This record gives sequence, structure tokens and C-alpha cells, in this order.
Amino acid sequence: MKTDLTDTTASKINKALVKARRAIGTPAVGMVLTLVIVTDEENAYDALKAAGDASREHPSRTLVVIKRVSRSPRDRTQSRLDAEVRVGADAGTGETVVLRLHGEVVDHAQSVVLPLLLPDAPVVVWWPVNAPLDPANDPLGALAQRRVTDTYACEQPVKELAARADAYTPGDTDLSWTRITPWRSMLAAALDQVACQVQAVEVEGEEFNPSCELLAMWLADRLDVPVRRTRSAGPGLTAVRMDTDCGPIVLDRADGSLATLAVQGQPKRAVALKRRDTAELIAEELRRLDPDDTYASALRYGVERLKQENGGDAPAKGERDAGGRNAGEREAVPAPVESVAKGPAAEATAEAPVKRAAAK
Repeated sequence: MKTDLTDTTASKINKALVKARRAIGTPAVGMVLTLVIVTDEENAYDALKAAGDASREHPSRTLVVIKRVSRSPRDRTQSRLDAEVRVGADAGTGETVVLRLHGEVVDHAQSVVLPLLLPDAPVVVWWPVNAPLDPANDPLGALAQRRVTDTYACEQPVKELAARADAYTPGDTDLSWTRITPWRSMLAAALDQVACQVQAVEVEGEEFNPSCELLAMWLADRLDVPVRRTRSAGPGLTAVRMDTDCGPIVLDRADGSLATLAVQGQPKRAVALKRRDTAELIAEELRRLDPDDTYASALRYGVERLKQENGGDAPAKGERDAGGRNAGEREAVPAPVESVAKGPAAEATAEAPVKRAAAK
């Protein structure tokens, strides 16, 4: 059921929601959270579709905030709020309100959203594109317990990661981090099968893919070893190679769906490691609303390394990389992470890296 409201108010929108629920015979509210999506017209459809699919696992009230661009000075001085209320089959398993803000009200979106939040329910704000540099201090982000951004949608993802680290507040997260959850789980499981000390790591992937950077930072932070970031044609992450005192451990995914795990002394195994769509990523993030300390630690650990990588020169021809290949065989970025002293944990036995590389 859809209801269009032109030049409306938050009070009228709430009344329309109640009326729509009664019309379809579900007067009770069974949502577990409020999901606020801040986007533009170009990306609204894809974001709304992903949120609708995720709502089948997490029934929620979805508020889509679209800030319309005023084309004339007169329009910029006039405020108007248009809304589209969707309940029932048109809104997945929850409720959806599409809010289009015009004029001066664009700068006060929080005053429109606040009366529409579910009482006594957590709030999650998601920016599919054009996220603020400091989400926690954004007027809409301040309303939320969880703030979801996506550095993959940024023009300069590596610099964006550095900015995210500087402005990090507990509750911030990034879909680029969520994308590597299966990789982290698989690598942790591989290390759990052997009693070896990891000596060096190489992470291979697309040049401008922040997930590759985050995985490299996580491995460097948890294993306390040098990590080298190299480039490939993709798609996304393509390989992780860990040099250990028992031999190499390689997780290679060349086609974006099926990966091969090779551990020294064991037969190679095929593992499913497909690239997930946005709906799956959002659904995963909504499963936990507490601060992600592992993400925060990895993000902060890699800031300086990322800056050095941006300005670094390519390795000299003939230099060997972490995987034992000549640097001339593949374009690479020299980004060894300097080991950071971590007290007694840095001198622990071979089992220590396995415990510290626990998956999200």
C-alpha cells in the first residue's frame, strides 16, 4: 500500500502510517529498529531495494532522506516536504517512508526524521554515497547508535580511510570492512589448523579497493608482521599469501566467486568466497549494533601506512616481493607495515597469531 503526501509534515506522515497499517490489518508495530538512509535521487532506488531485502531478516522502519537540489534562489528560500509512505508488500516486512526535502529544510533533515523514529528502538544511519567525513557529528548521525558508510563509493578511497580513522567514533562502520568478513573468517580458520609463526603477508587486489587496504591493516594489526599490498586486475580482493615457518598459506580467488586454499603439506581445497551484494552486507551490519572494536583497531593502525603507500615509489626491478616473485612481474605498491611493539603478545608462541586473528 502506497500513500503520497505533498507539502506535508511529520505529524501527517505518522498519521498516514497508522492509517495504512490499519487498512492492511496489521495495527501492531513489529519493527526492531529504524534504518535511516541518506542518499540522492540517483542512488535511492538501489539503496531502497537493498534495505527492503535486508528487512526480511531485520523488520524495520526505513526512512529514506533525499535532499533535492533547488535550482533557483527563490526555491532555496522555500521549504517543502514531500513523502511517500509504503506499508505491506511494498515495504518488505516493515515500513518505508521516502522523504524528499526541498529548500531550507534540507539543512534541517534531523528535525524531520526525529518525530518518525520508532520509540525505544535503536537507530542506524546509512550513507550509500557522499557520507560526511565525521559521521558521528553529522546532525543525522548524532541520532544513531550505528553509522554505516561505504568508502568504496568514494572517489579517493585510501584518503577517505585515513579521514575515517581521524574521525572514528564508536558505532562507525564501513561496508568495505563488511565485505572482507568471509576473508577474515577463512584466514583465521586456516591459521587455526597449523602451529606455525607467520613471518610476512601479501594482500593482492584492485588498486582502488578499500577492502584490500582494510584486510592488509587487519592482518598487520593482529599478526604484528610486515604486510605488502600489491595490485591486480581484480575483481576485488584476489589473493592473500602468508609466509610461515612451516611453509606458505595461500588463499587465491581469481574469478570473484570460488577461491582455492593452499596450506603447506595439505591438499588444496576449493572454498566458496563469492562477492556479496549490498543487501547481504547491510543485513550483516544490522545483526550487531555494538561498536566494532576490531574495525577501529585495524583502521587506526593503518593510517600512516596508507599515507606512505600513496606517496611511495614502485620497487626496483628484480626486487622480490612477499610471495617470492620479481617486482617487475606485477605492478606493486611497497607498503610494508612496520612492526609495532605490543608487549608480551608480540613474543608469544606460534598459537598467538591464530587467537589474535579471530574473525568478526
